[in-house]
Parts: sequence; C-alpha cells; structure tokens
Amino acid sequence: QVQLVESGGGLVQAGGSLTLSCAVSGGRFSNFVMGWFRQAPRKEREFVAAINWDGVGTYYKDSVKGRFTISRDNAKNMVYLQMNSLKPEDTAVYYCAVNPNADQADYWGQGTQVTVSS
Repeated sequence: QVQLVESGGGLVQAGGSLTLSCAVSGGRFSNFVMGWFRQAPRKEREFVAAINWDGVGTYYKDSVKGRFTISRDNAKNMVYLQMNSLKPEDTAVYYCAVNPNADQADYWGQGTQVTVSS
C-alpha cells in the first residue's frame, strides 16, 4: 500500500513563500509520476503541478507558472512544491498524489492547509 504524508503548510502573508513536502512510502517511488492538487473552500479540487519519474518533465497550472516549482528526490522518496509570490487565491488544502490523471490519481495524501493572508 502506498502512503503519502504532506507537510509544510501554514499561514503566510501575500508575497511570501512556502515549501510543501510529501513523503512517499510503499511502491517504487522512482516509477511514479507525482503531482500536487489543491482544493479551496467551496471549490472543486484542481491540478497544480506534476513531475515525471526522472524529474525532467514538469507541468503546471497556468496561474502558478513562474511562481511554483515542483521537484523530487528519488533517493529520499520525496516530492516538493516550492511556492513563491503567494496570493490569497492560492489559499487551499494542498494534496500530494501518485500518478495524477486529470482530476484523478492512484493515491492521495491527507492534505496540508495553506493560507495566504492579504
């Protein structure tokens, strides 16, 4: 069974930065495409970013391009989301996911809250 545990969320002022981490156990991490999603209050969960198994291919939601960076460390079974220039509209619960496909994924973490104050 694959398990994902996110950390690093918190409260930050607009313009600030946070780095989310996701620890993955079980399965062969280096084979996984990894992704980050988020869900704001009263909104549907949405894709934020994804990274291929080798860390070379990355994909982003348009509104976070240039501000967020996804990365991974296959030796540590970790995936990260560096978030800069945060905006109040980035406020959401952020979820780590294995093998994202549209709005679905094979496995999900429990989520970590990110709150950006104006």
